Amino acid sequence: MILEKINKPNDIKKLDPIEYNQLADEIRQFLVEKISVSGGHLASNLGVVELTMALHLVFNLPQDKLIWDVGHQAYTHKILTGRKNQFDQLRKFGGMSGFPKRNESDFDAFDTGHSSTSISAGIGYVAAREMNNELYNVISVIGDGALTGGMAYEALNNASRAKSNFIIVLNDNKMSISENVGGISNVLSDIRSSDSYYDLKEGVMNTLYKLPKGDAIVNKIKKTKSNIKQLIIPNQFFEGMGISYLGPVNGHDINKLIKIFKVAKRIDHAVLVHVVTQKGHGYKPAERNPSKFHGISPFDIKTGDVLKKNSGPSYSDIFSQAICRLAKKDKKITAVTAAMPDGTGLKKFSKWFPERFFDVGIAEEHAVTFSAGMAAGGMKPVFAVYSSFLQRAYDQILHDVCIQQLHVVFAIDRAGLVGSDGETHQGIFDLSYLSSIPNMTVFAPKNGQELKAGLEFALENFQGPVALRYPRGEAITKFEEFNEPIIYGKSEVMYMESDIVLAAVGGMVETADSVRNNLKAKGYKVSLVNARFVKPLDESLIFKLCTNHKLVVTLEENVQTGGFGERVCQLINELQLKSYVLNISLPDDYIEHGSVDILKAETGIDAEAVTERVISVYENLK
Repeated sequence: MILEKINKPNDIKKLDPIEYNQLADEIRQFLVEKISVSGGHLASNLGVVELTMALHLVFNLPQDKLIWDVGHQAYTHKILTGRKNQFDQLRKFGGMSGFPKRNESDFDAFDTGHSSTSISAGIGYVAAREMNNELYNVISVIGDGALTGGMAYEALNNASRAKSNFIIVLNDNKMSISENVGGISNVLSDIRSSDSYYDLKEGVMNTLYKLPKGDAIVNKIKKTKSNIKQLIIPNQFFEGMGISYLGPVNGHDINKLIKIFKVAKRIDHAVLVHVVTQKGHGYKPAERNPSKFHGISPFDIKTGDVLKKNSGPSYSDIFSQAICRLAKKDKKITAVTAAMPDGTGLKKFSKWFPERFFDVGIAEEHAVTFSAGMAAGGMKPVFAVYSSFLQRAYDQILHDVCIQQLHVVFAIDRAGLVGSDGETHQGIFDLSYLSSIPNMTVFAPKNGQELKAGLEFALENFQGPVALRYPRGEAITKFEEFNEPIIYGKSEVMYMESDIVLAAVGGMVETADSVRNNLKAKGYKVSLVNARFVKPLDESLIFKLCTNHKLVVTLEENVQTGGFGERVCQLINELQLKSYVLNISLPDDYIEHGSVDILKAETGIDAEAVTERVISVYENLK
């Protein structure tokens, strides 16, 4: 096997060119086998095998800087840089990350995890290179889906000012996670259809560069090139910005990729290499359904079927059912997604109410202000988004929604610990940043039933900005006997006793219930409160609880600073109450990848660890 020869960085440069295609096949087989066991990002990685190989063959890594946008397509890069034997621990606690990490390898030039960042980071490297008078290439890889993000255009606008070589590789697979939408997709479609132009240009340029003073000849014909090009390609978007354009080139033809990257290295300013790939290439189930295999759980290789355990509906499923039910009755309800209709549960809504469904691409900032405009126009927009991605739109939430007190509902999925995707995807800051914004209401349901009730409250019984925050995965079905009507700013008292009160947010109610059972078994009197509203706090209830409880324990799956517990503690101090507050929260840190259960245990927010802390603190208060 050729792959057995790839054991350390740059081993690929030792191969005979006739071995390249076999290596690509073996890498795909390796990825399918490993990810079928561990889960991970499969379709995006299968699509860039030849592209990654060509980059490693042409450029001198790690001296040259290769920056991946998002980074979920960097598995082949990890194989070629000596990390092949770490794939059994991919995305597991203490194991290899599913994204590029500078602290993992010198070959990972920039940490990534969110979209549309690679061009900006690349320009930064170019600026540093020029100021330090250094010599190395900078290559930023970006997908066509990431080009729907506004940050990419801010970067392209500045890339044209580069005074030395800067290579942008556009990996064009017509997909982000789901199929791309919008104008840039149409532009790229026009360019992709212009193979005749590229074939002509490739032949002419290769011939001219071989001639004496060929570079000078090429420079002279550049003056007339644009007019000729417009006859063949109607949309020269990039060259119009001052960025040279090479392509499109078949992203699964290694020899063509090597040639075009060698040409790109010779250009003394920003150049974009347009590479056309197929997401999921080489594995039929992923080719047929690339969205399903974007991020996939363990699956059967022969069928492509996910190896699911028997489980109930997820929070995303329940949200999907609830918003569709409400939208049937209320024609003002609209739904917005930033390129994630499947992950957020809006796929069903898009089919039932296509005229009220809006996929804006990977553009969270735009999604928020777009929703604000709809709300100002009398609609009831629901922006469904992952917690970690909503961070990108903090300014728009503050300025465009909350200052105007517009009725925008934020359905915040994947809140709290999400597990294997690690630091860039943990939704552990939302309670803090949302609670910091005036006019924002923050609600966290304890189970699936309360999510449905919370969404109905937000859409039908409330006016103004409101965020519903719920975790990833199977919805909690416990506590359905606790079903008090939702009243603005009021918590739900589930058990009222004395001495110790556990006040929990969202999914942590289940943990608090386990802690209560542990404490009751040891003879303690324990109350349990489902906070429901993180903002506004139920001040009257907190005051009441402090009259007959020595210890108030807050539980949240959020960092400590700015979170629920800190706000409760501040209120108790302001009211000069005597109860002691124990804040159970996540550390003010970035939390690595691993299963949620392991991460809860490691961070001390699982039931066993909390029980021990509560007993220790309470006993010291006696």
